[in-house]
Amino acid sequence: MEEKDVEWLPHLSDEIVADARGYLLDAYTVALEGWRRGLTLRWHVKDSEKFTDMKTWNVDKPGKLFSLESKERSHFFFRTRGDKVTNQAVEVCADKEKTKDVLSKMNIRVPNGKRFYGEELNEAIIQYASKVGYPVVIKPADGSFGRGVISNIKSRKELLDAINYVRDDLKYRDVILEEYIPGDEFRLYVVGDKVVGAIQRIPAHIVGDGKHSIKALVDLKNKERKSNPRLISCPIIINEEVASILNQLDYTLGSIPKDGEQLFLSKNSNISLGGDPVDVLDELQPAIKKVAVQAVQAVEGLNHGAVDLIIKPNKEAVVLELNATAQIGGLLYPVKGKSRDIPAAIIDYYFPETKSIANDKSKTYFDFHDVLRPLNSRSADVTTVTPAQMGKLYAKKYTVIGNVQDIGFHRGLRKQAFEHYLHGFILNLENGNIEIVVAGTDKEMIEEFKNTIWEDPERGQVREVHESFWDEPVKVGFEVKADLKTQVEQLKNFQQELEVTEHALRKAESKNKQYHDSLSWKVSKPIRQLGGLIKNIKK
Repeated sequence: MEEKDVEWLPHLSDEIVADARGYLLDAYTVALEGWRRGLTLRWHVKDSEKFTDMKTWNVDKPGKLFSLESKERSHFFFRTRGDKVTNQAVEVCADKEKTKDVLSKMNIRVPNGKRFYGEELNEAIIQYASKVGYPVVIKPADGSFGRGVISNIKSRKELLDAINYVRDDLKYRDVILEEYIPGDEFRLYVVGDKVVGAIQRIPAHIVGDGKHSIKALVDLKNKERKSNPRLISCPIIINEEVASILNQLDYTLGSIPKDGEQLFLSKNSNISLGGDPVDVLDELQPAIKKVAVQAVQAVEGLNHGAVDLIIKPNKEAVVLELNATAQIGGLLYPVKGKSRDIPAAIIDYYFPETKSIANDKSKTYFDFHDVLRPLNSRSADVTTVTPAQMGKLYAKKYTVIGNVQDIGFHRGLRKQAFEHYLHGFILNLENGNIEIVVAGTDKEMIEEFKNTIWEDPERGQVREVHESFWDEPVKVGFEVKADLKTQVEQLKNFQQELEVTEHALRKAESKNKQYHDSLSWKVSKPIRQLGGLIKNIKK
């Protein structure tokens, strides 16, 4: 990834989304956009009774389900999918065969193919492939993240191996076999009647330099991917497919490709499986964008979502599938081109009255781990995020020299920050000094806070205070940070405490189950029921 070839959104820097990896990234970026516009943000672990059409949206882990509320309206979101997308639309998109039927009826080109259910024999799939004609593609009927999709299968033997892998190893019994469409694969994101983002998805690959082995080049590229908020969780994995491809090319992992030689390691372009996202929104022809919009509008209740398609060499677009709960990380963090503000487009659609606020991107953000902690510990079903500060943000950094690392001194300063409605942090430096960053919408409050640094001689002996402007993002709240070494120790202690808590929880759940399964509990059931009946009679 060359720095000069890529342009990410400054208000979604790596620092800001550092706490939101994997499936959390999509939800966090959409929620953050709404929160920055002054909407009330709440995170949930179960559906609200108010939203009766959300029954299929149950979540197993906090960080996926949230709600945003203004004075005029409120909406629930599951990752990138809002409640304007119906459950019926979600069901259609989840079933690839249903999706193809709907699109075909609207004269939208899709690959020819057929679904085979679990009880159908492998031989039936092979016979159908001979009718379609090789090469073919096989994929799970209801899979996601590109798992189990094997394309460009050129022979009966390759197909049989692929069927055994998908059905037996991956346990996807229901599969779809369809014609292989040559061309480049793309993902377009549509909101309403507009394509707001588009990437070409390039399969996992490396480029030789004449020095490093294939294995070393994969390691180098994976190291590079760790600097990308989306790709950090999507390394190139050396598996059987990679070994097979290298074998066909008479290469091994120890082979050294020539300088500039591009070597593809997978037939699957999915980003989750090591593919590269390249922004192409400005290069795509209007006709291609029109097909994507038509595909989304063909499914009733699908008001926004992703369209995966192939553009053939003759420029014809063939739609592969639709995704109602699409990952948008590749659109936000491409390896080349411009980042596209999909979260802003989604919030515009749900809260159009906030559009005027969208251009004033705040540099504040919230600590995702802190927000989710009550939900992860099961001490709450809902948590509300501290409101964002609206308006222009002013921030300063004070470097304080002296005997100033007493925790009591820091707590006093934090109290003063809260009283002045300021956000920021205190950081202990290894040289014995401290850095204080404060930010707020009132310049006078920041100046007043500076004076308080000198006002606690008992717990802090201040000799000098150096002032400078702060132009980095600031979390809401006020945090007392330790130096890096102490932070590492604190993290280890937190992990140990978490393990103890989880162990205790599992132990308590086991005891509770044993108690309910015990003979005494079962024998006493009639007595408990009679007691409940008596209580109801008294009422």
